[in-house]
Amino acid sequence: MTPGTRRGYAKGRAKRIEILDQAMTLFGEAGYRGASLRVIATRCGISHPGLLHHFPTKEALLLAVLQRRDDVDDEWLALGVTRGVDHLRRLVDLAELNAKRRGIVELFSVVAAEATAPDHPAHAYFEARYRTSVANTERAYAQAREAGALRDDVEPASAAQQLIALMDGLQIQWLISDCTTDMGGVLRAHIRAQLTVAF
Repeated sequence: MTPGTRRGYAKGRAKRIEILDQAMTLFGEAGYRGASLRVIATRCGISHPGLLHHFPTKEALLLAVLQRRDDVDDEWLALGVTRGVDHLRRLVDLAELNAKRRGIVELFSVVAAEATAPDHPAHAYFEARYRTSVANTERAYAQAREAGALRDDVEPASAAQQLIALMDGLQIQWLISDCTTDMGGVLRAHIRAQLTVAF
């Protein structure tokens, strides 16, 4: 690869990241259906055909934005593989991290609500994401039970569904309260009440 080719590749990659960032912001502000590719292109200082060179359809752009969000979160969550109570603690840490990322929280909340419609391009993505999130959380609760750290009256499967629902509900409250809701504090208190160990 020549130096010129490397520079062109790096420039194209930087523009792609800029498009994803601007799309994330606009999808969070207007939702998927209300967002315009032309507006995203203008915000990036490129033409509409220029944007389509990187992302041929609006659906492809949305799925790339959601994948980028997951990549960032997965990279963060993978720092030190956790199990049981430690994994539950990591979810509280994630809520505290999200309190510094309004754009990402807004994107997720707005698009997740839209994606309840079966014909939405992100419907399958969110269906799979919720299934995985609940399964991973149920596993953490089950591991906490095996370690003797979970109260006897807490059932891992229902506790996992409740915790994921609480996390998403807190994000909406946080957005509506102009970011004053203590997402991490509420989650920590909820989980602490389910455990027999310090949390």
